Amino acid sequence: MLPLFDPKWATLLGGYRVPYDPSGALSRLEQGEDAWDELWSELHHQGDIGEASYAAVPHLVRIAAQAHQRDWNFYGLVSTMEVERHKSSSPPVPNWLVDDYDDALQDMQRLALRDLASQEDASTVQAILASLALCKGQVKLGALLSSLDLSELDELVNERLAWDELYE
Repeated sequence: MLPLFDPKWATLLGGYRVPYDPSGALSRLEQGEDAWDELWSELHHQGDIGEASYAAVPHLVRIAAQAHQRDWNFYGLVSTMEVERHKSSSPPVPNWLVDDYDDALQDMQRLALRDLASQEDASTVQAILASLALCKGQVKLGALLSSLDLSELDELVNERLAWDELYE
C-alpha cells in the first residue's frame, strides 16, 4: 500500500485525469472529518478515474475498517471506481498496486457482509449489495445496483415486474 504522504501521490492522476494527491483528504477522513465530497469529486469525474483512484482504495478500506459505522459513501465510492475500472477507457491498476487493490476488495467484502446484517438505510443496503456483487466478480450486477437511485429502482420494478399492480 502506498504510504500516505509518499511523494508518488503527487504524480498520480485522479478523476479529472490531472495529478491529484488524495492523501490529505484520506488523512482527514481517518481523523473523523468529512472528506467525502472531495474524494467523490476528485477520484471519480463523469465516469473517469485514474491511478490515484486505485491507490486510494486500500486506504479507504483500511479507514472504513477502523470506523464504528460505515455508510453509503464508502461502499458507493469504492464500488463506483471498481465499475469504472472495467471501462475500456480507464487505465489499468498499476502493477505495483494490483495485490493491495485486490486485497482491499476482499477486505471490503468482509466488511460488507458484516454491515449488511445490521444496516437499515436503503441507500447503504443498496451500496453494500453492489459492492458484494463487484467483490464476487459480478460486474454487470454491481454496476446496475450501484447506478440506480431509489426512484429508478421503483421505475424498473414497476416496468419489469408490474410491482404497483401485483405487490403490496
